[in-house]
Amino acid sequence: MEKSNFVDQIKVFCRSGHGGAGSRHFLRNKLTAKGGPDGGDGGRGAHIVLKGNAQLWTLLHLRYYKNVLAEDGENGSANNSTGRNGKDIIIEVPLGTIARNEETGEKEAEILHDGQEIIWMKGGRGGLGNSNFKTATNQAPTYAQPGEEGEEGIKILELKVLADVGLVGFPNAGKSTLLSSITAAKPKIADYAFTTLTPQLGMVEYRDGKSFCMADLPGIIEGAAEGKGLGHRFLRHIERNSILLFLIPADSKDHKKEFEILRSELEQYNPDMLQKDFVIAISKSDMLDDELKEAIKKELPKKIPHIFISSVTNQGLQELKDLLWNTMNTPTE
Repeated sequence: MEKSNFVDQIKVFCRSGHGGAGSRHFLRNKLTAKGGPDGGDGGRGAHIVLKGNAQLWTLLHLRYYKNVLAEDGENGSANNSTGRNGKDIIIEVPLGTIARNEETGEKEAEILHDGQEIIWMKGGRGGLGNSNFKTATNQAPTYAQPGEEGEEGIKILELKVLADVGLVGFPNAGKSTLLSSITAAKPKIADYAFTTLTPQLGMVEYRDGKSFCMADLPGIIEGAAEGKGLGHRFLRHIERNSILLFLIPADSKDHKKEFEILRSELEQYNPDMLQKDFVIAISKSDMLDDELKEAIKKELPKKIPHIFISSVTNQGLQELKDLLWNTMNTPTE
């Protein structure tokens, strides 16, 4: 089976660094037989940091990360010398990456901007040396703090594709063919369900050197909100698209029903998705005459813009770009 270069989820065991222990030391040299406490503090354990990188589109580079173990801080030493801090581990991830706790499912971090850094797992604080505990009544404290332990646990990094337009439709609706027709993307295309198993991204060149990003997402099926088929993995990517382009083939038995099923799956997964801009494109329209187009128009929702296209004959593709660009750049009220 062909391996995909698109990896949108990884699971990894992470442990931030433990803090170094404070020193329990007393000044001793040839001039001072019984000097006071001079134990230094321990160094901080290393953090595990997530950093956004706009040049990355996938988590592929992290596929073989099984354990991320950060460096411990050094112990304190004599002469009030503080131990060295552990060297932080910086994990670069694509924009749109979410970090979760595997056990609780809780979202712990989200990377949305290039260069954005978030301390995902804090290193333990270093312990205080015994010189910190000297008082008028206790001038020779023998106590120093141990360093704090770091955090550890199994973590999940998942990617939600950041694209301007997300293609939504049942398998074989023609999404991959459309993407290859209007972008430089070369998705695998064949006449069977779920040809697209991972998101494909392409840049659509518009007028005057402008462009926008379009994502062909794995085909949705009825029951996706309950996790059937590619289910939640597919729906997760749609959350970030500003426009959803519903692709319904001209040879569908019931165009309105197909749209309603797709819309219902999105609503069940996350009702906020209904706040996005919707556009309907009837694909494979080269097989329709004017009379059939008029019949299909009457089936479609009145308030949602629609267009008839054919990726094979290029029918309506420039008009589709215009419609998407105008929808994208129309201020919301």
